[in-house]
Amino acid sequence: MALDTGTTAWLLAATALVMLMTPGVGFFYGGLVRRKNFISMVALAFIAFALVSIQWVLIGYSLAFGQDIGGFIGNLQYIGLQGVGMDPGEGTYPPLLFMAFQLVFAAIAMAIVTSGMAERVRLSAFVVFTLLWTTLVYDPLAHWALGGGWAMQLGGLDFAGGTVVHISSGFAALAVALVIGKRTGFGEYSLEPHNIPMTLLGAALLWFGWFGFNAGSALAANGIAANAFVVTNTSAAAGALAWLCASWLSGKPSSLGMVTGAIAGLVAITPAAGYVTPLASIVIGAMAGYICYRAMLFRINRKLDESLDAWAVHGVGGLWGAIATGIFAIAAVSGYSGLIEGNVNQFLANVAGALAALIYAFVVSYVLALVVDRTIGLRVSEEEEYVGLDISQHGERA
Repeated sequence: MALDTGTTAWLLAATALVMLMTPGVGFFYGGLVRRKNFISMVALAFIAFALVSIQWVLIGYSLAFGQDIGGFIGNLQYIGLQGVGMDPGEGTYPPLLFMAFQLVFAAIAMAIVTSGMAERVRLSAFVVFTLLWTTLVYDPLAHWALGGGWAMQLGGLDFAGGTVVHISSGFAALAVALVIGKRTGFGEYSLEPHNIPMTLLGAALLWFGWFGFNAGSALAANGIAANAFVVTNTSAAAGALAWLCASWLSGKPSSLGMVTGAIAGLVAITPAAGYVTPLASIVIGAMAGYICYRAMLFRINRKLDESLDAWAVHGVGGLWGAIATGIFAIAAVSGYSGLIEGNVNQFLANVAGALAALIYAFVVSYVLALVVDRTIGLRVSEEEEYVGLDISQHGERA
């Protein structure tokens, strides 16, 4: 097929937008930790991006999008990007560009996982865990849902990687947090965010980049991309207002809660963006804001130090989004029908894919974290944690 310059230009822009989300996560998380760990959180996001970039070029893309092996993983036909060229081939854009677009998704997933190890992870252990997690957790899940694996064969819908990115990273963060243990002083004294404006800036970058995340996943400059763009913004707004109202009923209307609700709305609409209407996205986003808010309270009440709530927002929000896709997908948008139009099979396929991803991501992430912890040590020493990771791991001050 001939190269479509409009689609190619849009995918180049969308890839750049999604890339910006990884440092956006760094700033979002960096504002939530104490000042002595700010550089560490931003650096972990950049390091994750660099590591995943190399892993994806060498083997990750092939494992995710290579020829299917038993519905579980791709083969190594694209190892080192062999055969991934500039000519459009069967599509209307270069396969090399599609590879880059999927790369930035893999990178942000790993950046989200840093929530579960904030303020206490050894940098060398993080490097090892990142390479293992991307290869053994993210790549298989990407193949299942996006690269022709069993979830796609079953008929599951995941427009922009809600299962792959958000369920996987959210439940992985919880698993890592359980292995690495609570921060020193957690539950004993306040571990308040040091810079909420920085977190608000990070949220703005994420909201902005999410237009590339979702609308870019149409893989064309067309009406589906426009719909994805609109429902992305609408769901984010609904999530922000829902969380704001829920927190307002319990006290002050927190700006931090508002942007966290927006992220929850963005997470939930990710798998549904190409399949639902703007009106449905209001319901999806509002429910995400409330459900994720309650998940955060549950996490706090159970005294779980999944430090920055990737589980509550990305894990639980991603799970709701996958289920909501199976409910609210309508044929008028993209030809796919969900439960609301009587398609029970679609709903069950989405639930099955989401639950399988949840269990796989949590169990394998827990095992990997345990292996890294038992071999090289996942956590810094008590003295290094007291001084802060900025100095102890990077030799720098914010």
